[in-house]
Amino acid sequence: MAAGTFHSVAYAQLRTLWSERGQREPDLLGNKHYFVTPLLPRDRRTTDVLDVTSEIEWAKARRIPPEAYAGRAEELGRTPPMSPSTIARIYRDYEDKKVEKRTVDFDDLLDQCARALRGDRAFGDAQRWRFRHLYVDEFQDVNPLQFTLLAAWLGGSDDLCVVGDPDQAIYGWNGADADHLNRFDTHFPGATLVDLRQNYRSTPQVLRTAAAALRGRTPMEANRPSGPSPTVTVHADDRAEAAAVARKVRDTRGSDGSWSRQAVLVRTNAQADVIVGALREADIPVRTRTGSSVFDRPDVKGALGSLSHSSRPLTDHLGDLRSDAGDDLSDDEATPRNAERAAAFAHLRTLADEYLSIEPSGTASGFEGWVRGQVRAAYDDSDDAVDVATFHAAKGLEWEAVHVAGLEQGLVPIAHAREPADLAEERRLLYVALSRAEIGLHLSWAQQRTFGERTSKRRPSFWLEDIEHAISNLDKPFEQAEQARRASMARERVQKPAGLPDHPVVEELRTWRLDQARAADIEAYKVFSDVTLASLVAVWPTSPDDLQRVAGIGPIKADRFGDDLLAILGRHERPATAAPPASAPRAKAPAVDPDDLDPELVEALRAWRLEHTDGKPAYTVFSNATMHELAAARPTTTDELLAISGIGPAKAERFGDELLAFLAEQG
Repeated sequence: MAAGTFHSVAYAQLRTLWSERGQREPDLLGNKHYFVTPLLPRDRRTTDVLDVTSEIEWAKARRIPPEAYAGRAEELGRTPPMSPSTIARIYRDYEDKKVEKRTVDFDDLLDQCARALRGDRAFGDAQRWRFRHLYVDEFQDVNPLQFTLLAAWLGGSDDLCVVGDPDQAIYGWNGADADHLNRFDTHFPGATLVDLRQNYRSTPQVLRTAAAALRGRTPMEANRPSGPSPTVTVHADDRAEAAAVARKVRDTRGSDGSWSRQAVLVRTNAQADVIVGALREADIPVRTRTGSSVFDRPDVKGALGSLSHSSRPLTDHLGDLRSDAGDDLSDDEATPRNAERAAAFAHLRTLADEYLSIEPSGTASGFEGWVRGQVRAAYDDSDDAVDVATFHAAKGLEWEAVHVAGLEQGLVPIAHAREPADLAEERRLLYVALSRAEIGLHLSWAQQRTFGERTSKRRPSFWLEDIEHAISNLDKPFEQAEQARRASMARERVQKPAGLPDHPVVEELRTWRLDQARAADIEAYKVFSDVTLASLVAVWPTSPDDLQRVAGIGPIKADRFGDDLLAILGRHERPATAAPPASAPRAKAPAVDPDDLDPELVEALRAWRLEHTDGKPAYTVFSNATMHELAAARPTTTDELLAISGIGPAKAERFGDELLAFLAEQG
């Protein structure tokens, strides 16, 4: 029996073919960055090579040739780092360069093997006779290119057995397509499908809780006896959360003194450092799932050393994190040593991109310190140690007790996941993390988290509500608990407050609510119900303090949605049916005629507003009415700024100093 990955088996078969034909083997390109980097515009080589390479890999996994890339990318909603036509050109040039250099990449191994099996009858028959029975594990992670090779291996045979779990399909971003598993009987008519509902890993409590991440999914049947209920805790900040996790790990330590039966799982590598630090401070051995060999290289150490004393932004140093140190790559440098060097620096650039995604203004020295923490974690590799791993790295593993930290919006789901397919994959990723536990499952989140040099307020993941509901109903049969959950949802959906006016503000609030719900992959009523909508219109808040008086809006929702809601209300006249607020609102400023304003100042304010959107609609910074009032009043102090309609304490604190300085510069 032979076992291997798609790539290793394909490579072995191709080497047999090349040997039989007396052909010289092509060079194997270990890292695409070497060929891709020179094809990019010079000013984009340090910033976009990783993303462009990933886009090429995605296209090849989907069997999309360069000439079809632009159309397919638009059709599938891709957001490449450059225009689709530019990516297509780079992709085409990359393919041409490989031919010129007699080089193949790992994706080519799969494609060329499939072509050889179909095009060379003797070779195909020999390989199919040798491998007559095929078994594929983790079938939900197979991509279209691998599926094509599998079909070529089969050659029309039906001697195939696969195993997979569509709820663990978490590599769609990399080209995997769970449709191959979900529609297996369509791809292979007459196939026997066996639904494996028995779970031998986890307790019923863990399975119920994990299934809640998939929103109402029926949990698998546990063969383990009942265990403790999972826990959910909230902490003041990430350091307090990490310290609490360390205490819980110590309290959960097995009677035999073993540490290795526990793991702490986080969504991103950036969260691991504070967890590792807290465990070490508690004298608990730690093992991470990241290797350290990259950081043993003298060239990588040198690049990091050059950053350690620099207070300049990391973005100014990205050129130092290139394997060619800023020099053009020549054609005669394609050696294994240079490929290894390119791979090492590509990994370093990946870490830099991750660091900048959470700390856009991070300094070079801050990044160097953060990486040093990652290295320290990687070197602690005791056999008996608590594992710290990302959700992705935990797939396929299991522990007696699992601690899942950082269940916050922006992390779970990850901030850049906005499309329905991406959000569905994030749900499955959370399910994978929760289902790693055998007996103990402990979830947590922090109200404040520090990323590099920036500290921000945090909110619980929207999905935590379903999980907590499942935990609180573990004493009921699943069907009864699920029926109660659906009934509660239905009641909240159909609540119709009396006297809700027929007014444009109501329609805009409903549209905004739906957009927020879609972005978070939750039901609209969880943003706020119609009762809350009616209360908003009745109270008509004009400040963050007024928002606290709206039914259904507490501190967390006021913090998350307050600016948006106040901006929407600020764009409308108050309905005559709305009751005046209990406290006297700020006096409404006289209407400003835009024709009376300095047009250059208005355009300057419009540009300033656009620069501060942070990816959100421009009105969330301030509305046009507020912009016109700013141009008319030209405030010079914070008190004068607060007198502007649409500028409350929160916005004054966030933008005040910068906005006043900007207005002063305008003369």
